[in-house]
Amino acid sequence: MTDPVVAVVGGGISGLVAAYRLRGALGPDARIVVLERSPRLGGKLHTVDLANGPVDVGAEAFIARRPEVPALLDELGLSDQIVHPSGARPLLYAGGRLRPLPAGTLMGIPADARSVEGLVDDETLQRISDEPGVPLNWDRTGDMSVAALVGSRFGEQVVRRSVDPLLGGVYSGLSDTAGVRATVPALAAALDAGATSLTAAVAAALPAPSHTPVFGTLRDGYGVLLAALERAAAPEIHLETTAGGLRRSNGRWSLDPVGEVDGVVLAVPATEVAALLAEAVPTAADLAAEIPLASSVVVALALPGGSALPQNSGILVATGEELAAKAFTLSSRKWPHLAQRDVALARASFGRYGDDALLSASDEQLVTLARADLAAVTGVEDEPVASYVQRWHGGLPQYRSGHNDVVGALDAAVADVDGLEIAGAMLHGVGVPACVASGTTAAARLAARMAG
Repeated sequence: MTDPVVAVVGGGISGLVAAYRLRGALGPDARIVVLERSPRLGGKLHTVDLANGPVDVGAEAFIARRPEVPALLDELGLSDQIVHPSGARPLLYAGGRLRPLPAGTLMGIPADARSVEGLVDDETLQRISDEPGVPLNWDRTGDMSVAALVGSRFGEQVVRRSVDPLLGGVYSGLSDTAGVRATVPALAAALDAGATSLTAAVAAALPAPSHTPVFGTLRDGYGVLLAALERAAAPEIHLETTAGGLRRSNGRWSLDPVGEVDGVVLAVPATEVAALLAEAVPTAADLAAEIPLASSVVVALALPGGSALPQNSGILVATGEELAAKAFTLSSRKWPHLAQRDVALARASFGRYGDDALLSASDEQLVTLARADLAAVTGVEDEPVASYVQRWHGGLPQYRSGHNDVVGALDAAVADVDGLEIAGAMLHGVGVPACVASGTTAAARLAARMAG
């Protein structure tokens, strides 16, 4: 019997994890080919050298309470790379000034009026207090946008000043384009269980208090994990290569430029999945095409070590403020290992779904804009000693109302198609742990099918 041949389309974290898991399942003699259209592996994980040290300019943290990333790092002998935040609290820029980020909220949705005192007006506070007495009509079989739900119960100020900044930081979108079931599943579960008000649902969905760190990162950046996965998977890598011509023939798959393979994992954005499946599985292609993408920009700044950045982990920006940036990460305040550097590190994030105009701006223009917005918010006007601009074209899928139904139908459309699996952020979560889980699941299914 000939050695198996598998193609993984997409060299991001989902694709690399899939290749790694396939190597473990299929053995050292399997030919595992990774096709990546960009000049590097890693997808939305990218570690660069800035001011003589590593800095992540894509995803910069993972949810530490989920097991996938710590377990993977342990397998790869990288557990000593895990570091946790300093405990500094984030700020919110709303109404032209800095405020503490509201506590006691679920993705910015308050459990009671006290959570947003000082952030919204008295009329809104009264509306939140009165909300439990207003009949709630929640459709257990449907979905709606977060903005529609929260706006109808608490009003527009809560949506724009509290909810949008949180959702924007995760999905590069607004609550208008975020479905409740996909983006705040714990809230949907509480409403399905019979919560009689939104405040009651939020209170039920809030996680129990814990001293366990919520987030973690890698001391030397995600590049360490990417390199370890590449070594362990030992794939045949083709960079700057676009896959195409996917079709099923005589019990195998044909994929340009690889040729015939026994199995395929598609770990690319939804638009690319749709294009690849257009001929082979048109129903699945149509469903993938329903998942839109948002673009964004990260500007990393290395400021002089004495820069007077606030002693906070970051700053989220409310919708409607006269700033281009949607958020700032004060990296040297957030991560103790970065605080040891002789520069002060910060990141400015730009771009939301439907607004990608800044992607065409020059690096110089984007650095100037990042500095101006940082100065407007913090008063820090120091000249950077170094900077790095990272554009993320189609960086994040948008989990709109009905997203779970679309993904469920997509899963069903490929469930009976032999030798084909889909992985990535377009499915069941945009965070690194979700992508690790997605790549693992896709590889396990494919290996099981190939084993007969």
